[in-house]
Amino acid sequence: MSTPNSFLKDVFTSLKELLGMERHAQFFSMIARKQKVKSILGGRHESKLRGRGLDFEEVRHYVKGDDIRNIDWKVTARTRETHTRVFSEEKEKPALIVVDQSKSMFFGSQVRTKSVVAAELAAVTAFRVLKQGDRVGGVVFADNGIDIIQPKRDRRNILRFLEKVVSRNRELAESTPRNIDDALKEVFMKTRNIVTHDYLVVVISDFQRYSPAVTRFISQIAQHNDVVLIKVFDPLERDIPQTKFVAGDQETQVTVDGKSKKIRENFQTGFDADYQAFLVQMKKHRIPLFAINTVQPIEEQLKEVFKSGRK
Repeated sequence: MSTPNSFLKDVFTSLKELLGMERHAQFFSMIARKQKVKSILGGRHESKLRGRGLDFEEVRHYVKGDDIRNIDWKVTARTRETHTRVFSEEKEKPALIVVDQSKSMFFGSQVRTKSVVAAELAAVTAFRVLKQGDRVGGVVFADNGIDIIQPKRDRRNILRFLEKVVSRNRELAESTPRNIDDALKEVFMKTRNIVTHDYLVVVISDFQRYSPAVTRFISQIAQHNDVVLIKVFDPLERDIPQTKFVAGDQETQVTVDGKSKKIRENFQTGFDADYQAFLVQMKKHRIPLFAINTVQPIEEQLKEVFKSGRK
């Protein structure tokens, strides 16, 4: 039988639990580098440098922060838009982990809440990036505000990030949902100001209510950065029980007849169709997306995702 403390551990997270996730940060990489096969970015490209005496890779639009010495004046004159030359070399790739701790994440039907799973994923990703020798920071967005930790190559910086995650996670029981579109636009505007180019951006959320405007923000960030999306979901969001039950939020309640095969199939079809549509949309922008559930241990699920260098 679960004790009250173990029950609370699955509803809310703690700094001790998140620090313990470091032991799972050994078996995968989200950054594509030479000879790194277990990368979710799977050899898309190497990290890029702005410098001289390196291998030329491409010409692209100038982005604020690029070295002006690398501007390609011939292309700029021809197109009338500023372009810069990009050179490749093995180099650090700063990471920014964007983690959702808003009200929709405060749900779990069997084992853990989505907010706890998202926090664990943020922790294991942060430790993985640090072990690869790169700078890591984070953005925690919640109904009551947004916390930003600038990327640093410092274990104490991860501690500050995880403390913010825990703090926002503990607010969920009392928080009042705000307009999600407004919140997400603010989050991605702030994110875009931090990640000028050549970052790894990992977004962890349930992706339930993202508008076309927010999708555009994600695709814009992905133009000059590597973006990875991790969808956290609960099985009950897809497979409802075969019984009548009442479901609701702070505003409304509805009776759901789970005994109806048609209703159960509609739930499954709707969930699968939404996920596939989002997956197809992200593939157009070469943005990897994978799903993690609230029931199985996340280390087992991550091993499955990254098995055999899956792209």
